Amino acid sequence: MPTQINEQSDLLYQIMGWAEEKPTIALLQALEQTGSINKAAQSMGIQYRTAWQKICQLNNLLPYPLLSKRIGGSGGGGSVLTEEGRKLLARIKLLRREFTQFKEFAAEDPQEALATIQTLRRIEMKLSARNVWLGLVAEIEQGVVNSVVHIRLKGGDRITSVITDASVKRLRLAPGSEVMAVVKASNILLGLNIDPQTISARNILSGTITDIIPGAVNDELTAELPGGSTVTSIITSASVKRLGLSIGKPISAVIKASDVLLAVD
Repeated sequence: MPTQINEQSDLLYQIMGWAEEKPTIALLQALEQTGSINKAAQSMGIQYRTAWQKICQLNNLLPYPLLSKRIGGSGGGGSVLTEEGRKLLARIKLLRREFTQFKEFAAEDPQEALATIQTLRRIEMKLSARNVWLGLVAEIEQGVVNSVVHIRLKGGDRITSVITDASVKRLRLAPGSEVMAVVKASNILLGLNIDPQTISARNILSGTITDIIPGAVNDELTAELPGGSTVTSIITSASVKRLGLSIGKPISAVIKASDVLLAVD
């Protein structure tokens, strides 16, 4: 019984920490109200690109798609939260509103309360790496020194990481466990029409370019994967021109398994 009380106290402490407004949550609320990332950004006094990048990062951390694109119509195009996204926002609002009834809420569905808190922690997580994906461990191939961890992302996309056996044990990884795959944008190469059988890299993520941010020397490119996640790479501006890359063009992201770091809550 004391253990259960301590666990509930720890959970209550985490939830109380979310009583104050968080910028990412406020952005989602503004998006729900306006139906447009641009309008949501304007209402919060931030740039569209900043809002868009934050939402992309958040989308990669969730086990379901966050946005649904609305095309055309009398009100023009825009983006709206998916049903799962609206449910997440509703749960967050509920947790903020019912602190006085927390014990009853946690007693009825403690796993749901804990899952929501874990999602909130991921949302506000600060990492220098641009690519952070939430996934489930599909398989672990153990070796003498290193292990190969196969991770299933939402929508069927997959990524593989090579880490030490000691790290597998320390992170308590096992098939079915949640894990976050982290890759620096500078470690992601881009190519056209890549045949996985002709390259040594284990990870070939194919998608469509959705955004290009030009720079003086390097450009930042973001591509949407079939499963709904996004991958961001930083390559030279000369390479972008040489490959003829543009928004809407198919692209393959090449990632060495040793460059994929793993993290758990």
